[in-house]
Amino acid sequence: MSVRIRVWDLPVRLFHWSLVAVVATSLATGWAGGRWMTWHLRSGYALVALLVFRWAWGLVGSHHARWAHFLAGPRRVVAYLRGEAPQHWLGHNPAGGWSVLAMLVALSLQVGSGLFANDQVFTEGPLASWVPDRVSEALTRYHVDIGLPLLYGLLALHLAALGYHLLIRREDLLRPMLHGDKHLPDDGAAARPPASRDDWRLRLLAALLLGCGAALALWLRWLGRA
Repeated sequence: MSVRIRVWDLPVRLFHWSLVAVVATSLATGWAGGRWMTWHLRSGYALVALLVFRWAWGLVGSHHARWAHFLAGPRRVVAYLRGEAPQHWLGHNPAGGWSVLAMLVALSLQVGSGLFANDQVFTEGPLASWVPDRVSEALTRYHVDIGLPLLYGLLALHLAALGYHLLIRREDLLRPMLHGDKHLPDDGAAARPPASRDDWRLRLLAALLLGCGAALALWLRWLGRA
């Protein structure tokens, strides 16, 4: 017998798969260049909205989505990596929590630098003209030469971790991100790991936060045209 526990609320799941689609679009259009840069900019604005939502959701979202509940201290992370701590976690494990944070920081830096970037040929970010040329050039170099390889490295690490958990530890981390639930043995214990809220009030809050992110993205786009 097992019990089914809600781990990932609907807003987190929609964010996760939307982020996958938008990042893939951004990478593909950036490599294609030329007329595809219009879509590269659009995907960048979509990333602004998504990232604003996720940073805020880490503060006010459901239990397993909050920073305070999945960012572990250094000793706990080292113990997990050495196999001296529990290896199966309901939410993010100690190492996975920090990898999520690293990915969000890298994406935020990539989007932030892109807002000020200028390739001097076809495309410039909406805020490129708002800073001195040397600042725009430095941020463009970061966007292309530092931020992009860093992002590829984190993506590769993320995929490797998913494969390791699936093939070695026999733990499917993708399926719960589709339906939101995990199954735990029903041992009759009184204390169980807390489930995440996933009611309409929480979803309404998520919609409001995403709307704030979208408003910021539209404002940035307007600044680029002003």
